[in-house]
Amino acid sequence: MLIAGFPAGAWGTNCYLVAPAAGEECVIIDPGHQAAQGVEETLRKHRLKPVAVMLTHGHIDHVASVVPVCGAHDVPAWIHPADRYMMSDPEKALGRSIGMPLMGELTVGEPDDVHELTDGAALKLAGLELTVSHAPGHTKGSVTFSLPEAADVPPVFFSGDLLFAGSIGRTDLPGGDMAEMLDSLARVCLPLDDSTVVLSGHGPQTTIGRERAANPYLREVASGQGDGTAAPRRGM
Repeated sequence: MLIAGFPAGAWGTNCYLVAPAAGEECVIIDPGHQAAQGVEETLRKHRLKPVAVMLTHGHIDHVASVVPVCGAHDVPAWIHPADRYMMSDPEKALGRSIGMPLMGELTVGEPDDVHELTDGAALKLAGLELTVSHAPGHTKGSVTFSLPEAADVPPVFFSGDLLFAGSIGRTDLPGGDMAEMLDSLARVCLPLDDSTVVLSGHGPQTTIGRERAANPYLREVASGQGDGTAAPRRGM
């Protein structure tokens, strides 16, 4: 399996391109602010052909390049219906203006083809099987994507802004909810095998085992005593 990722734009949002191998079809996960050039360079480097853009949630730092990337390759975008409005109205999603200079660099709106994600869906795209889990807390429509263990890699979990190395996503923006975040951590993350590689929306990769042992939020949830005050949270 090939997973190529890079941090993009002002928020350093991780964008991932995932394929069975070089030279094959791929999916693109979270092409955010100023990600289009990195996407094109990665496609050329690995000779990949995109078939879909997958979005873990609708915040502008994760979706800012959706329109140009989908348009350049005539592929659909997949997003949970609760976050779909954010592609066209990013400022409403943040509860504040994100700034006119930055907004001037963005192509706001939906691509021509949008598909909606549902909890538990098993999507067969580009020779991959991605399992979708609805994981609200950071936003109402946050989702994660899981790939099963393969011959050459352990299970992989694209956590978006649900789970980070040592932290979790913030819940103080519109649609955020700490109780939902803790429920999502318990329901979606805790059942995963310790060997599962976590590729999050920001920061370095980690594993479920490492986070189960050291992440204060996951530890509190596992103990049944989580109240969301363990440590500072991250993300936009």
